[in-house]
Amino acid sequence: MRRILGTILAGAVALGLALPAAAQDKVIRMGTLSWEDLTPITGITRKVLEDKGYTVEVTPFSEWGIAYAALAKGDVQILASQTDYVAQDYWQRNKNRLEKISPVSHGLYQGIAVPKYVPIDSLEQLNENAEKFGGKIVGIEPGAGLMRDAAEAVKQYGLDLQLVEGSSAAMTAALKSATERQEWIAVTIWEPSWMVQKYDVKYLADPKGVFPPPQGYYWIGQKGFSEEYPEAREAMASVYVPLADITAINSAVNDGKTMDEAIADWIAAHADLIGRWENIKSY
Repeated sequence: MRRILGTILAGAVALGLALPAAAQDKVIRMGTLSWEDLTPITGITRKVLEDKGYTVEVTPFSEWGIAYAALAKGDVQILASQTDYVAQDYWQRNKNRLEKISPVSHGLYQGIAVPKYVPIDSLEQLNENAEKFGGKIVGIEPGAGLMRDAAEAVKQYGLDLQLVEGSSAAMTAALKSATERQEWIAVTIWEPSWMVQKYDVKYLADPKGVFPPPQGYYWIGQKGFSEEYPEAREAMASVYVPLADITAINSAVNDGKTMDEAIADWIAAHADLIGRWENIKSY
């Protein structure tokens, strides 16, 4: 009897120890950058994983270096990133500890733009019109990849315009004010962005190829994630969010919705699509 009770107790203890581990297998730690292109991708993929029974813990980061360090250390397990150009340095530095999981969108483009009513079409035409632009290109936050490329463009094209550092909010306000007055302005801008949808702008041609071509977004993870979480990996690989949809979500936010509300509305409007994404075998 004592032997039987001991066996039962050992089994109960073993079962008790196994339960938290099993529960932990259904928790995924997801990182994100608090930017308008990555937040919709994160929210939509989170929904798909939660529908598969996972608990998704999201940690926002302010810049690539911190995000990649957290991913390499294991503080988070997955992260959406552009590895081709924008975050290439961080990917290259950490890739031995990471893996690409799947593409999730494509088309990020950054450059220098002007309102469409401004009658120039190339970066090569900026100098001859420098005075009309007030001798400046209105930039965003110092240290942004876009500002690095814009500074290189100023150098490569020998531009006589000053690249003014500031913030995305200040650049947007300057663009709004200039377009309302039909004034000339050159700004550093990117797509997907609600600004490109709201303000009728055009990117200036870049014949020297200073700015990268349109870039892809990928889910990346700690090395071994796909093997450890095969069902989650398959669910994530089914998700693809077109650039136009990311822009539309951010336009809704600019019009007054919260990001959570805008993502929820997109998910509700695309329930059939998400159902097809989720029609994947369980392991």
